[in-house]
Amino acid sequence: MGAMVRIRRPGVGANPDWYRPMRARDGAEQHRSATPLELLFDLCFVVAVALAADELHHELSEGQLEYGRYLMVFFAIWWAWMNVTWFASAYDTDDVPYRLAMFAEIAGVLILAAGVPRAFQDADFAVVTLGYAVMRVALAAQWLRAGLGHPAGRTTALRFAAGVTVCMIGWALLLLVPVERRVPWLLLMIVAELLVPLWAERAGRTSWHPEHIAERYGLFTLIVLGETVFAATLAVQAALDTGGATRALLISAGAGLVVVFGMWWVYFDQPAARFLVSNREGFLWGYGHFVIFASAAAMGAGLLVKVDHITGTAHISPAAAGAAVAVPAAVFLFAVWFLQVRPHHRGSAQNWAFLAAVGLALAAPLAGPATLPALALVLAALVAVCVLTTGAPHQPAAG
Repeated sequence: MGAMVRIRRPGVGANPDWYRPMRARDGAEQHRSATPLELLFDLCFVVAVALAADELHHELSEGQLEYGRYLMVFFAIWWAWMNVTWFASAYDTDDVPYRLAMFAEIAGVLILAAGVPRAFQDADFAVVTLGYAVMRVALAAQWLRAGLGHPAGRTTALRFAAGVTVCMIGWALLLLVPVERRVPWLLLMIVAELLVPLWAERAGRTSWHPEHIAERYGLFTLIVLGETVFAATLAVQAALDTGGATRALLISAGAGLVVVFGMWWVYFDQPAARFLVSNREGFLWGYGHFVIFASAAAMGAGLLVKVDHITGTAHISPAAAGAAVAVPAAVFLFAVWFLQVRPHHRGSAQNWAFLAAVGLALAAPLAGPATLPALALVLAALVAVCVLTTGAPHQPAAG
């Protein structure tokens, strides 16, 4: 058995060990980065995010403000990703059982994604719940294995396994509640899910790695922003194919791209790992990213709505079309300021610049057809302030 255990970076070797005891990773490990298996896991969420954004796009284009249902569906997507991400940061062994469990979780993600349209259109969460169940069985097994292999963290691991299992039973029982009476119980289940990590880690902190967590969250942000660019590109292509190319469309497409560039810049301007030093900061930052992810994906839906309005296929007012991009942009900027910028204590100039940008983004629909160019100017100005008050963009260390 001893010959099977080799010390190496997870995910780098071509062949994993058949089995190794699941012990906690070193939270101060040097050069800890995302593995190829984690990247595959993240990429599978592209489908779910794309489907949720597309459903929101269609609802907004028809004049229906379905942000509530969108947020519920997106919570399911985000929480499924987050549970596995934090576990992997603490207990990734990269042996055969671990890889098989991750494959099961990936299968669950794809089942969940297949259920997104039903959940959004008909409030039918049966398929989403099935995908959750597949993921939760694998995740609970992982936590039980961690409790077996890591005696010092056994109580924490067993609490996670119990919490994950009980919540999964709660989600299954929720399907029996009539749709019209489901909202209070749905909110209760969300609160229960959020409390599980807080309760579990009171018995002892898991050894999550700050740089690894920051990188994983950054990669998911890139996935969401990439989906935004892809969705907008498809919309413009459709407009061009149908002869709908206009000056307004081309200007909006260019302005939308500038907005996405600005969103990327302000998010990655400074590294987050340096202030993720405890569970208190980690939980606030990790939970708060739900707002960042959801607003970034909603921005993609908003760009599609704006294109629909320009080409005359959206049944909404110019103000509503403008709000479809302005509101997600404002929410994104505020969340980035609160979670990514404020903890760095970069001074009042940058803080006030972000808050001013939030206000200007909310006022952008007053510009009418020029909403997107106005947003682009706001983001460009904010990036300029970040450069002038911070210096050169941070470059991560090689390796």
